[in-house]
Amino acid sequence: MSLILPVLVLGPMAGSLLLCRVSKYRDAWGDWLLRGMSVAFCCLAAAVVAAVSRGDLLAFTFSGAAGFGISLTADGFRGIYGLLTAFLWLVTSLFSKDYFAHSSHQSRYRLFNQLTFGATMGVLFSADLLTTFLFFELVSLFSYALVAHEETPQSLRAADTYLAVAVIGGLVMLMGLFLLHHHAGTLEIAALYNACQNLAKPTRYLIGGLLLTGFGAKAGMFPLHVWLPKAHPQAPAPASALLSGILTKSGIFGVLVINCELFRQDFAWGLGLVLLGSVTMVLGAVLAIFSINLKRTLACSSVSQMGFVVVGIGMQCLLGSHNSLAVRGTLLHMVNHSLVKLVLFVAAGVIYLNLHQLHLDDIRGFGRGKPLLAFVFLMGALSLGGVPFFPGYLSKTLLHESIVEYLWMLPDYAFPARLMQGVEMAFLLTGGMTVAYLTKLFVTIFVEKNPRQNELDAPREPYCSKTTGVALVLSACLLPILGIFPALADGVADLGQDFLRGHSPEYPVAYFAWVNLKGAFASLTIGAILYLLIVRGVLGKNEGETLTYPERWPRFLDVEDSLYRPLLEGICHVGAALMRLLATLPDALIRAIRDGGATLMRLLAALPGALVGAVYAGATAILKLMAGLPDAVVGAINRGGFCLAQALDGLLDGLVSRLQQWFLRPARPKPFPGKLLGSFCRVLFPSDEEEPPPRPVFTESISYGLLLFSLGIVAMLLYVFVHAWQTIR
Repeated sequence: MSLILPVLVLGPMAGSLLLCRVSKYRDAWGDWLLRGMSVAFCCLAAAVVAAVSRGDLLAFTFSGAAGFGISLTADGFRGIYGLLTAFLWLVTSLFSKDYFAHSSHQSRYRLFNQLTFGATMGVLFSADLLTTFLFFELVSLFSYALVAHEETPQSLRAADTYLAVAVIGGLVMLMGLFLLHHHAGTLEIAALYNACQNLAKPTRYLIGGLLLTGFGAKAGMFPLHVWLPKAHPQAPAPASALLSGILTKSGIFGVLVINCELFRQDFAWGLGLVLLGSVTMVLGAVLAIFSINLKRTLACSSVSQMGFVVVGIGMQCLLGSHNSLAVRGTLLHMVNHSLVKLVLFVAAGVIYLNLHQLHLDDIRGFGRGKPLLAFVFLMGALSLGGVPFFPGYLSKTLLHESIVEYLWMLPDYAFPARLMQGVEMAFLLTGGMTVAYLTKLFVTIFVEKNPRQNELDAPREPYCSKTTGVALVLSACLLPILGIFPALADGVADLGQDFLRGHSPEYPVAYFAWVNLKGAFASLTIGAILYLLIVRGVLGKNEGETLTYPERWPRFLDVEDSLYRPLLEGICHVGAALMRLLATLPDALIRAIRDGGATLMRLLAALPGALVGAVYAGATAILKLMAGLPDAVVGAINRGGFCLAQALDGLLDGLVSRLQQWFLRPARPKPFPGKLLGSFCRVLFPSDEEEPPPRPVFTESISYGLLLFSLGIVAMLLYVFVHAWQTIR
């Protein structure tokens, strides 16, 4: 039975190669094979849920892999999200045929789609943080191709942002894993709590901060949320549904592990998460209200909803052993958000397929006279808005009541009580902003008329196929069913709460009692006021009988363009300038640097282990050899190293070209726009050419990743040197 786990992880990866090869000859075959694989993996994931529901122990280990072994396991939470992941991949695969009917590189999309699927399953079923990290980085690498699929300048720029955040976050996380393994002696998730009991608080918070940075980057937490609003509008709609519905939850999975195993019932950590989640929650909603692009609005909404989840995770720490409401609310809101974003992004994809536009002024009125599309979109909007009898209301009620419960536990005059009152107000306000921007979308698309309404209403082919329509309706119908019958949602929470170290509430939650309903009505009232006064009164612009939405968000408030990109560009320019400076230094200074390096090697030699001694001896021999070489020989070595780098660069280009010829259909090459950082060789050894020739996308991406990876190597070396110095002292 445990063999199901490696099949769910490695099966999609192995099948992706066959899928890509089949798609090269006939897209229809590839499409049917993709659907068949999705159905099969969905059934396997359902079998895992059935097994863990019976109490069966599912675990599998690839002994010796990656040094420590790769371990997989399943429990209630992992089983629920494994099934949900397979379901989302199944629905998006049904929609993919329509979406990519007239698109190029379909086989490439299917290849990376299934690779991402397998890597995501690896994250969710990981039993130790090393396995989590390996598959987490694979998810980032494979999903990069999904974001950059269209190969437009905008999609490539968004993919660069996504890659930068993923690589930097992954390297910071890796440093945290080094520290955790050094101090705790294990990375096994189930053993972390006991292993970390004696950790000093500064060390624990340092490790937690590093891991939170890595996982939070993928989850879209502030301030590393910048990739979400950029990547979603540029990625194909099926990929956007997966990025928002599932891939952000792979980051939340890591945050839950840190919270439950390293900081269980830790007040300071919980309060920090609540504040960080509150900022993320409010900021995402503000960005969504200002957004005038359909998919960007939904992407900013994902940032906001992840803020709700992070607030729930923080409340688990603050409430301690009374964390039942927070645990169940967090789990249910994750599940609800995944289902809602599946429905909304696929509906957005249907609109884009027909109009090839996403600006609200361009898609205004498209949904008039389309009851099926209106029903699907309305189900998602009502669920996300927290309207009673929809699942979003259930999860938000639990999260809100967890805040209220904590307030009851505090003295009225205490500082935390005032702070938590502010968090509650932010919670209700964000719920109102959610209602406001969803109302803006629904009214614009399905109620208001377009100046070109006659053109939109003209007879045309069906706006979506029967397969897409069935998939949409079935997904949308799940939402009111979960909302009307809370016992189903409670069953999901009962199955998954053990992973979050929760327990069932002492008394059944009265979801539809007035004490709980009034919170939802407060948010709905705030949403109506914000829509009428802010959205229509301030952000909208009346042009005759039509209300248009111009861009109101100031460009200087874009954190990526105003802070992150200039910072990375400055680091690279400083590094390149440093390399040029080293090339002009006199021999005496170079010898001093060499002697300093030799001294550093002696410090490293003091560390135990034959390997360190061997490295020291080899480095010393190389230094002595280079000291005796004439300047001409040293210059020749430098030039030879540069030529070797160029040769390797060309070899990678040729290898990728051969892979494209073997796996993919030949496509017309597109001009490659200039990158922020350029290629690796061009940054370190700038050419005299005014306009260097364009380079392939894949090679540029690898170079970009290598430059960012070097930052992590520097951090790792600093850690080793500091540890060596402490050992010597």
